[in-house]
Amino acid sequence: MPDATAPLDLLLLPTWLVPVEPAGVVLHDHALGIRDGRIALLAPRDTALRHAARETRELPGMLLAPSLVNAHGHAAMTLFRGLADDLPLMTWLEKHIWPAEARWVNEDFVRDGTELAIAEQLKGGIGCFSDMYFHPEIASDPIHQSGIRAQLCIPVLDFPTPGARNAGEALRKGVELLDDLRHHPRIHVAFGPHAPYSVGDETLESIRVLAEELDASIHMHVHETSHEIARALERDGVRPLARLARLGLLGPRFQAVHMTQVDDEDLTLLVQSNSSVIHCPESNLKLASGFCPVERLWQAGVNVAIGTDGAASNNDLDLLGETRTAALLAKAVAGSATALDAHRALRMATLNGARALGLEAETGSLELGKAADLAAFDLSGLAQQPVYDPVSQLIYASGRDCVRHLWVGGRQLLDAGRLTRLDEERLKEKAREWGQRIAAADSVR
Repeated sequence: MPDATAPLDLLLLPTWLVPVEPAGVVLHDHALGIRDGRIALLAPRDTALRHAARETRELPGMLLAPSLVNAHGHAAMTLFRGLADDLPLMTWLEKHIWPAEARWVNEDFVRDGTELAIAEQLKGGIGCFSDMYFHPEIASDPIHQSGIRAQLCIPVLDFPTPGARNAGEALRKGVELLDDLRHHPRIHVAFGPHAPYSVGDETLESIRVLAEELDASIHMHVHETSHEIARALERDGVRPLARLARLGLLGPRFQAVHMTQVDDEDLTLLVQSNSSVIHCPESNLKLASGFCPVERLWQAGVNVAIGTDGAASNNDLDLLGETRTAALLAKAVAGSATALDAHRALRMATLNGARALGLEAETGSLELGKAADLAAFDLSGLAQQPVYDPVSQLIYASGRDCVRHLWVGGRQLLDAGRLTRLDEERLKEKAREWGQRIAAADSVR
């Protein structure tokens, strides 16, 4: 047991502290103390200052909140940012992205692209992300070295992919990676079947068995477009979610990404199974995929998290901007200005994301005993004045450039906007080199 009488490692004194749990609470002139990488103190400023601390930091004009949780993305696809814009989903995938991946994706691509994505996310206040991409064993290294928290999803498709000749090999390698990382403090491994249209019943049944045996989550693109639904009805006679339910995949460990098409039967299945939905509004908007009915899902009791998707379809990993879009879009879709208010939007980007990834006991809110995963947002700028409700100002009047500091497990990974473990200039140079190679090859086709 930690010694509660030992000095705090760090005492933070922000203007506002937003714990997210309890919901809707904003604490003024409160402090947060960290000891051994965990939240050890939440108290009024005057009380907190009576505690011994090895370091005390004033955060004037700043809102301290849980670091953000990006619940869906394809990290290494940062190196395909802007490669094939303004196209419908299946054209984008089949004519551009899949051929580019077949040509370019290797271990170096994944390592460099993942590191670039981690840096971008840390600078945007993201302390935890879910990654669904090829060569996850390679992606695990920059995740480990950077200090960020992550869910690594094993990509599974019923055709050859970079790093796996078939679904069986992908699953075998995935089980090995899960065993290797089982005791890692910040990396969790999940299964990532790509989508109902790219993975057959036999493979999905194997994934269900493995997920149950290994207590692992399942992360999958589901109901992304109306075209997907129409093809499934024609081929299978049922909607994709109903097929997944029949196969036994739905449940508290199931993460349904996108869900832009939801009817009454779908909603019932999500509620009864306690599955989570991960909303990617800007990717869905850019690809004209449809609108996830966030407010309807939320009111029915479905846990709704938020993700950026990959930078090839978004084109950024800006979860704060994504959250603003989600809040505004939810109101238009629901036809109600009260839908997804700012406080619930922040919850969707923090605790709901942690819950979707099975990490709610560790991160997503500022509670005693949880990991000290924190972000400090500067609301002292001209564009945030005056501040009536700091959470509203964060969601509706701020961008990711307001992120000043970030800690994961008590370790500071962003200090005054500067990455503490990653060389930003080196990452930019590597990205430029990849861009020049890919563009040059594309121009001679």
